Amino acid sequence: MLKVDNCTFSYSHRKEPVLKDFSLEISEGGVYGLLGSNGAGKSTLLYLISGLLTPSVGEVTLSGINTRLRRPETVSEIFIVPEEFDFPSMSLKKFIELNSPFYPKFSYEEMMDHLDLFDLTPDLNVNKLSMGQKKKVALSFAMATNTKILILDEPTNGLDIPGKTAFRRFISRGVSDERIFIISTHQVRDVAQLLDHVIMVDNSKVLFNKSVMEIQQHLKFIETLDRRLIDCALYASNSLGGSALILPNLDGNDTEINLELLFEFAHDDAETLNSVFTK
Repeated sequence: MLKVDNCTFSYSHRKEPVLKDFSLEISEGGVYGLLGSNGAGKSTLLYLISGLLTPSVGEVTLSGINTRLRRPETVSEIFIVPEEFDFPSMSLKKFIELNSPFYPKFSYEEMMDHLDLFDLTPDLNVNKLSMGQKKKVALSFAMATNTKILILDEPTNGLDIPGKTAFRRFISRGVSDERIFIISTHQVRDVAQLLDHVIMVDNSKVLFNKSVMEIQQHLKFIETLDRRLIDCALYASNSLGGSALILPNLDGNDTEINLELLFEFAHDDAETLNSVFTK
């Protein structure tokens, strides 16, 4: 169990805290999408979970151990790929040699398989790669660590279309009942089909926190010009096909989740949205 318990965090240059009395629990197994507006504190939350930032109040624990203590039990089980990063000037083989010992379950064979999925070879100088290639190498190493928690901040930024397709295959084949993927992104269409769970945050609050199965059981997403449906929608927004609607799912048939529309609903009226799941 990963637990964020009443955490408050402020950067020195800001008067107001980025997160205040923020709490969240994530159970083992599954791909969690973390969605929120710019400035909502998503990246800060990811660094707190990783133990790379210290909350002024509260704590983050993995299996009861405070991640900020940076103990081997947590450091070896959490890996984060930030949105922006750089590699030192060295070969990929040297990078693997220096960093893989920190992760007892690291698999060199899996690393090679992941590189192959991205059409990369191991004979690279990691500091001389393009942004997209660096992201592919970082993702390949991250997956090969086999950590319990893998955190990806805007993982598809910098990837071309074939790279995004490979990324989706890459995540799909790494999913297990024990492993937690936390993906924070604004590119929701790149990851929508991967998610098992959706978490939406804003103003230090969890606006919405439901599994994909729950969402599909309770809500239906359609585009229509039918005024009767528009009038009885829980939420509606103009779209190219007329109006994009969120309706109660009364017939039990699943529809593809429109994450952008769902986020708009949560942002505008989280109370009404969440009430649908308590009826």
